[in-house]
Amino acid sequence: MMTVQKITTLDLPELAAYRTMKYQQAQRDQRIFVAEGEKVVRRLLESNFRVLSVLAPEKWLREYEPLLLARQETVPVYSAEKTLLETLTGFSMYQGVLAVGQVPEPASLEQILAAAPRPWLFLAADGVSNAQNVGGLMRNCAALGAQALIIGETSASAYLRRAVRGSMGAIFKLPILETESLQQLLSAVRRHGIRTIAAHPHADNHLLSQANLKGDCCLVLGSEGNGIAPEILAVCDDAVSVPMRLEVDSLNVGNAAAVFLYEAARQRGWV
Repeated sequence: MMTVQKITTLDLPELAAYRTMKYQQAQRDQRIFVAEGEKVVRRLLESNFRVLSVLAPEKWLREYEPLLLARQETVPVYSAEKTLLETLTGFSMYQGVLAVGQVPEPASLEQILAAAPRPWLFLAADGVSNAQNVGGLMRNCAALGAQALIIGETSASAYLRRAVRGSMGAIFKLPILETESLQQLLSAVRRHGIRTIAAHPHADNHLLSQANLKGDCCLVLGSEGNGIAPEILAVCDDAVSVPMRLEVDSLNVGNAAAVFLYEAARQRGWV
């Protein structure tokens, strides 16, 4: 269901979430997020996430109408000229499509384990502060079969606008576990018999191709600049590296995640 209102100003109280989408803490406090772009908004509308509103040019509202009418909740829809919507971001928007969604209640580790088929494959992020990189991690997880993404306290939230956009909608299908202590959570993961394997560029004696990723495991990746924090590395069962040439000593975290997840999927016969 939906209600439609054509607007010529962004000053309406109902549009506060769009006006403040650059203020990350305010949105986190309200447990809301902004989805941006035609495909991401479409995938939000197709998901089980609660949709609070949609703001888009009339052209796209006609495209979304079947999805909006199929929603259980009534979604307030606001139609505006693309030039007006671009004042929200300060730059030209290719499509001018935005929506606000409700951050779901977080699932516990136990709930994720109960819902995921074995062998388990998870990815954990430590110190990944760039929201677009977090979005890329979600996309890689969804594409290559990881069953959840664990985000440590030093990483950007998965529900930041750039992370949601970078995930290309994978966030609406992939369980996300944001924790205030990655060290404690990885210890809990290990108590469930899941091996924690660090992607570490200096593990020269143990290459990724030599690691056994067929069983239950959680791959742990750090930031491109600092890598995995020592206290996180200390709770990992193993550390493996990707051999690199021409004096390159690290990969972008998204690229590293794709390499590690692909190797796990290959060993499991998923690809």
